[in-house]
Amino acid sequence: MRAYISRGLLFVAVLASLVSAAPSAQGRLVRIIQTNSAGDNSHVIDPVTNTVVATIEGTEVPHGVAAAPDGKRVYITIESEKSVAVVDPATWKILKKIPLSGRPNNLFVSKDSKKVYVGIAQAPGAVDVIDAVAMTNVKSIKVDGAVHNVYVTPDGKYAVSGSVQTSVISVIDTTTDTVAWSLKETSGIRPMIFDTNPDGSTRNLYVQLSDYHGIAIVDFATHKETKRWELPDVPGEPKELEGLQGAPAHGLAVTPDQKMLVALSKWYGTLYEYSIPDYKLIGHVQVGSHPEWVTLTPDGGRAYVGAAGEDQTVAVDLKTLKVIARIPVGFVPKRIGTLVMAAR
Repeated sequence: MRAYISRGLLFVAVLASLVSAAPSAQGRLVRIIQTNSAGDNSHVIDPVTNTVVATIEGTEVPHGVAAAPDGKRVYITIESEKSVAVVDPATWKILKKIPLSGRPNNLFVSKDSKKVYVGIAQAPGAVDVIDAVAMTNVKSIKVDGAVHNVYVTPDGKYAVSGSVQTSVISVIDTTTDTVAWSLKETSGIRPMIFDTNPDGSTRNLYVQLSDYHGIAIVDFATHKETKRWELPDVPGEPKELEGLQGAPAHGLAVTPDQKMLVALSKWYGTLYEYSIPDYKLIGHVQVGSHPEWVTLTPDGGRAYVGAAGEDQTVAVDLKTLKVIARIPVGFVPKRIGTLVMAAR
């Protein structure tokens, strides 16, 4: 009898540990979506168990992935078809493929989930606007240069695109879908992320640049760069010099409480964590070869990294800065996103 009680207590303890460690989303279901850039599918990861629970098929050479804030749709750009796939997370099936004006890279969904902004990497470049309700391409916004990344600010007021070729950041008013202002940087625009003021408006734009192993900060109100710094070397670790595609640093995230900035280094296969607003280095952890992108759980407790050189998605506990899981996925995983939807 004592053995059975001990086993029962052990089970309860393990279950309690899993529940307490589970990423919080106020009772909603969280999924991590990992695209496989050299394959024809994307993998869906449960961050509670850190296992693949579904596969999205039919996306040959997927590039970007973005989840609608209302949790009802996932969007994946397909480079090989110059289209964006609309995915139903209830079934993980593609509902429709929407033609684009050119070969796409990354994309982002508006705060109200009604529009999708798609970066067109094919010259001369543009940001296509998808009506998410009608599932049609309704507009192509001309910007300065082919677009690698596009994001929507946390307050939903702007879509921000960046060009590797022209080094220009273009800021689009989401009410009129026209360019409000632009800024030319010193080199190509790679990943970007934002933090916010207490009222929710955008405070800073954090930018990674071509051929720069660091981060630049742009004040969103003044449209001027205010600071930049290089990510530190990792003692004893050789630099990875092959296959960087001009991006030694690639991948940024800000925790929901606005207190931490996460940055990836492809040079060292490392995730760095900085405090905001003083930008002091909290620490770092090695995640694997060629980390390309990062997304966070809704509580900001974990980071998930697409390690392209490992064919893995790597889960990192941001409090302890330790790798807690290495999840096998598809070929050359890069772009990655977080979906929060109603629990089924």
